Amino acid sequence: MDFAAAKARVGALVAPKNVVLVGASDKPGSWAARVWRNLNRYAFPCPIYPMNPGRTEIWGRPCYSDFAALPEKPDHLVILAPAPHVPGIIRKGAAAGARSATIFSAGFGEGAGGGGALDDDLRAALAETGIGASGPNCMGNICAPARFVTLTEDRALNLTGGPVALVGQSGGVMIFVNQALEERGVFAEYLITSGNEAGLTAADYIAYFADQPRIKVIVVYIEALKRAGNFLAACLAARAAGKSVIALKLGGSEAGRSAAMAHTGSLAGSLEAFDALAADCGVIRAETIDDAVEIAEYLAHAPPPSGPRLGAVTMSGAYRGLLLDAAAKCGLSFPALAPDTTARLEKSLGVGSLVSNPIDGGFSILTSEAAYRECIEAMRADPNIDMVLLQGALPRGPGSQRAENYIRIAEEYAAAGGKPIALVTLASHGQTDYSRALRVDVPHMPFLQEANKALRAIQRTHERELRYALAGADAPSIASPARTAARKRLRAAAEAGETALSEHASKEILAAYGLPLPRETFAASQEAAVSAANAIGYPVVLKGVLAAVQHKTEAGAVMLGLRDEAAVRAAWDKIAANVRAAGFDTPLDGVIVAEQVGEGVELVIGLHRDPECGLTFMAGAGGVLLELVKDVAFAAAPMNQAKARDMLARTRAARLIEGFRGSAALDATPAHEAILALGALVSDAGEYIESVDINPFRLLPSGGRALDALIVLRQHASSLRPG
Repeated sequence: MDFAAAKARVGALVAPKNVVLVGASDKPGSWAARVWRNLNRYAFPCPIYPMNPGRTEIWGRPCYSDFAALPEKPDHLVILAPAPHVPGIIRKGAAAGARSATIFSAGFGEGAGGGGALDDDLRAALAETGIGASGPNCMGNICAPARFVTLTEDRALNLTGGPVALVGQSGGVMIFVNQALEERGVFAEYLITSGNEAGLTAADYIAYFADQPRIKVIVVYIEALKRAGNFLAACLAARAAGKSVIALKLGGSEAGRSAAMAHTGSLAGSLEAFDALAADCGVIRAETIDDAVEIAEYLAHAPPPSGPRLGAVTMSGAYRGLLLDAAAKCGLSFPALAPDTTARLEKSLGVGSLVSNPIDGGFSILTSEAAYRECIEAMRADPNIDMVLLQGALPRGPGSQRAENYIRIAEEYAAAGGKPIALVTLASHGQTDYSRALRVDVPHMPFLQEANKALRAIQRTHERELRYALAGADAPSIASPARTAARKRLRAAAEAGETALSEHASKEILAAYGLPLPRETFAASQEAAVSAANAIGYPVVLKGVLAAVQHKTEAGAVMLGLRDEAAVRAAWDKIAANVRAAGFDTPLDGVIVAEQVGEGVELVIGLHRDPECGLTFMAGAGGVLLELVKDVAFAAAPMNQAKARDMLARTRAARLIEGFRGSAALDATPAHEAILALGALVSDAGEYIESVDINPFRLLPSGGRALDALIVLRQHASSLRPG
């Protein structure tokens, strides 16, 4: 996607030629007064014009009645007027020459009702005029290069600028992230509170930040993702430019999703779908603000490790144990040192040291810079190690010459390139002006705090590289008459307003894409069911077909292990009686008669259309325990062979497939091929699909079979593209 126009709008927003405060008020504590104070406090070098038709003077300056009264054409509008006036202000301001705006005003659908005519009007005004706007319902911005601060923060801010850019829909979250980073001596070049994102979105800001040479890390807080395709493209552009994107995403729980709806007026999507999308564009999702800060601290100063194998140099046996425990929790490892490394270190470290991984160097390291250097060099040279951790912290005041010397030694090695190095503390702690000044001299050295937080940050950066490597084009879909017919059938059903296809119809669609099915047939009568069973061969399964019944097991509409004609007749009667007892008055359409498939590993393979992220693939442990166990993994479209394999490998079901407690190992290839078949279906006809549920897909000693399937159709088919 070409972000040229969006980046121009962001550029106008962050470096304006003048500022007009529309709705200026000197009421103490008002946002207008705070914006005025901060623009002057941080010495914004361009003109600032208060505008209020009810005032001629304010703050000892002339106050203007309208845009025509200004001494020059407006450039940036800080809009503090009531919501109903905002669309008109945007249109009038643009007509007078304004290029950008910060819209503080709320009342554009932030409540659970969402949207509304006023919100639509504002979005239309911004689209018509091309004004680049943050907000509405935002708290202002910090743009350090232009000394442009509209953020309504009372606390003194640092406008040094630095390697981080912050953007988020919550002003409060962004303020706290910025405060935490400043405490660590990591400063933000930009802080944007994007609010409801009626104009500029997170994707637009990310695309702009990707072009800024000083920025290394972009931290984004997302309540509701706007235009997932744009977000994906912007994050890919950032990665191509060497920037890391860290996302805090609301929506991990039903309560969290409800909070997002109330706060942004938009439906929040699931974290699983967001994680799948993030994996394809190299985004790291942080679970907490603390984790986001730790990851930003790391990536602002060091590259990601090439693998999960850590080496550590400690001065404490207890800390050595803490690191080992943290690594086990995070899926990282401290592998055994290579024999040459062990021999080298045993010559350098004295009595009381433990030569292992992590090293407990004790007194030897504390008293000898040469031993410290030898440990670092040996660890970095070890072929079993991808990254080196050093126990240490920034001194909070003068008097610790050894600690400062060791930090500079570590910086010397890190600056030379090679395997990353990070210092890790025993516990989280605050910094001082002294420690922040010291860290300026060691720009290649992350100072991570507390073993568990530190290793989570390292694990997330490593996992990002693994998952991003899997992204790519979908597996090629081979055209065939059966697939063309399946697509036409889906389109016709969607345009006719059908909600879901029957199991039989769903399987016919999926079979056209190569999904393996049991030998089965539809029977509309009891006698036809008996004939079908005789043709297939016993034992067979009977499954009732009724449009209103989608979960057949719960309705008693599935009968297994039928071994003769009498059993088939009895099963037909039993299914009909069970369906009536379950409250369904409509008679059966018929039954599916299928071969009884042997034992194997039951999987679920499916698709779901997330409201934010689009169609998302799912695979993992299936059968009746799916919702209870939830042993599943997700991936974003498009699908390819590497992603299909990775999805199953990330689940505990993979251990069952490989053979568990004496069970025979199975070939997972049929499951991978079934996932790829869904990928081909998405490529051909994804616009008609809301979800697909193949549960169970039974993996067998010879192949696999989709025992049940359901395709749910996307509504409002009249708006879908023709094909």
